[in-house]
Amino acid sequence: MAKVTVQLASPPTIIAHEIAGERNGKVRLADSNGHSQQQLSQVTYSVIHAIRGRVRFHVPRLRHDTNYAHRLQGLVQADPLVTSVRINPVAASLVVTYKCDLVADAKMRSRLSYLILAANDVAITPAANTSSADDDANKSWPGMQLSAMATSLALLGGPLGLPIPPIMVVGTIALATLPVFQRALDGITTQRKLNIDFLDFIAIAITTVQGQFLTPSLMLSLIEIGENIRDRTARSSQLQTLDLLNSLGQFVWVERDGIKQQISLQEVRRGDTVIVYPGEQVPVDGSILRGKALLDEQKLTGESMPVLKKKGQAVFASTLMREGRIYILAERVGNDTRAGQSIKLMQEAPVHDTRMENYATKIAEKAVIPTLLLGGAVFATTRNPARVASVLTLDLCTGIRVSIPTTVLAALTYAAKHGILIRSGRALEQLAAVDTIVFDKTGTLTKGEVAVVGVESLNSSTPSSRVLALAAAAEQRLTHPVAEAVMRYAEAQQVIIPNRDKWNYQLGLGVQAEIDKEIVYVGSDRFLRQQGVEMEQLNGHQKGASSAIYVASNGQLQGKIKYSDVLRPESQKVVAQLLTVEGVEVHMLTGDNKRTANAVAAKLSIPPTHTHAEAFPEQKATVVRKLHEQGKTVAFVGDGINDSPALAYADVSVSFANSSDIARETADVVLMQNDLYGLLEAIAIARKAKQLIHQNTSIVAIPNLAAMAIAVVFGLNPLAATVVNNGSTVVAGVNGLRPILKPSSNTTPSLAR
Repeated sequence: MAKVTVQLASPPTIIAHEIAGERNGKVRLADSNGHSQQQLSQVTYSVIHAIRGRVRFHVPRLRHDTNYAHRLQGLVQADPLVTSVRINPVAASLVVTYKCDLVADAKMRSRLSYLILAANDVAITPAANTSSADDDANKSWPGMQLSAMATSLALLGGPLGLPIPPIMVVGTIALATLPVFQRALDGITTQRKLNIDFLDFIAIAITTVQGQFLTPSLMLSLIEIGENIRDRTARSSQLQTLDLLNSLGQFVWVERDGIKQQISLQEVRRGDTVIVYPGEQVPVDGSILRGKALLDEQKLTGESMPVLKKKGQAVFASTLMREGRIYILAERVGNDTRAGQSIKLMQEAPVHDTRMENYATKIAEKAVIPTLLLGGAVFATTRNPARVASVLTLDLCTGIRVSIPTTVLAALTYAAKHGILIRSGRALEQLAAVDTIVFDKTGTLTKGEVAVVGVESLNSSTPSSRVLALAAAAEQRLTHPVAEAVMRYAEAQQVIIPNRDKWNYQLGLGVQAEIDKEIVYVGSDRFLRQQGVEMEQLNGHQKGASSAIYVASNGQLQGKIKYSDVLRPESQKVVAQLLTVEGVEVHMLTGDNKRTANAVAAKLSIPPTHTHAEAFPEQKATVVRKLHEQGKTVAFVGDGINDSPALAYADVSVSFANSSDIARETADVVLMQNDLYGLLEAIAIARKAKQLIHQNTSIVAIPNLAAMAIAVVFGLNPLAATVVNNGSTVVAGVNGLRPILKPSSNTTPSLAR
């Protein structure tokens, strides 16, 4: 359970509070002595359903205020009586299960009511769950402490002249060297090669035997710093348990032997009759036995418009019920469902080490054999172990092992401060090398929600503004996405909306309303035909990529309102920048039909050969795999459950903060500001980091190679060699910190938000 830090105007312990009074939607906070401390602002909510140990609230604010939702979830999770919390922003619902054997239901609802109100004024900061990290740190070999101790002892017993027993210094160095020795031995026995740890071990051993204790101590300190920084570039957020059952909630309604009962989702079996109500997710794959419903399948199929499903039609787990009520014959449950198979496909994707793909090691290992040979030649010529130690000390390994991870960590930190969560060093490296980007269409290149794109009058005596006014009057307060889009458009156009009297909404068809003493019909052409409206004038109207609803009054067709899942405002500019400036190949994947896919791709200048329509999750993953097999470095950008397999198979995966839980947790890069400009900025940050890495390689290589030449030809004291080696390492490390010390103006893409 996540930890939370609670800060109030007068900070008491939140669990110790009780509700002193509740009046008109406001709650007064009281401490354990009953003293009133703070009055909480009003938040509208209601209890939708409650059974022993579980309660569902409807909180409209959850739909539009993500910060409030985050605060509320943190507060509720912090309650020790709560066992699980599920917030569904689309349905504006909060579902809480709790330890009913420890608290009365009424009292628990009171506690939760307080928290719903308290989340409005209470600042909650989720604390990082550091327990596992701390445990790992405590269990890990204390290399940093030992190397720091060895350096301190060497300084005290050397330059400062204190009487430190050499055996104490040697013992500390020996203990600190154990991880280096183990890695060197593993390289010989397992990898069958001499690695940079072998070179470091030889240099440490020679200088220690010679009594140059400061040289090996400093070298060990830098090695440990580099390894620790590299470990910090590992994926900063572990994948949550990607179990479909966890994402769908805990309880469902079923009908068994004619009796309705609520059971745990894990208890649902094939053949059960499952009942789904508005605002709930469908928990199983199956067919509708009775009822009809408007289902939002976007996160599963990528289809932006809700789909009307009736008796006999198939429904799928993880889709959201917007309107209606249905009884489903459960045919597939849990991970056997289509959504479950998507997760399984994703879990079968290759797993990589999420640390930076030790670019440092690849470079430095090339110098191991030449350095050893050179050291051997120097010893054969001079018989001077000190000169050999200088040569081995001046290798490129230490500097590169410190400076490059430092650069990567600085870039990850800089990105996080700019609203881009890059989860690992490997993701940053892959992002810098990306030459192909595959976008999911719905919710990624498009807004993922319906928007009106035009109003057309089909009656010469009725202006388009009147068509819009009638439609808005009839559709007001309906929860259908098209109705909401019409209302938003009417408000934006500042249309005066007349009053609506009697009205009747027919699910999946349209609405009949009395407006200004006229009978108005708004809905599909089929609905208007059923009402006797003459629709012949629609013949010859070519159907484009947009869909439409029709408006009629007094039995005559007045006009139509076209709607579509419109492009994000930044999509065209971002794709154009990727194609022209960044030189990236762009593909688009969608579950939509080819006509819709090609129409959207044309607006974005994506060629038909790079447009993949009617793609199911497994097909999306196949497209990504094929591009990868062609030698391309592929980034995939998506936001739904159906995108998770493709996200998992991509070299680097990108999603948004408001994506589905599974997509967001799968992604290597999360755009916290939920726009595509963040993708450009992430690529710019990654490429800038790559430039700094090349700079740092030069900063380390040039002085070390020059000093090595001096050591070979004229000889160089091992301590002087250490100063050159460590000095170049420090300079390169500071240079790697530039992204956070002094951000470069060209780090931000030319396209401003």
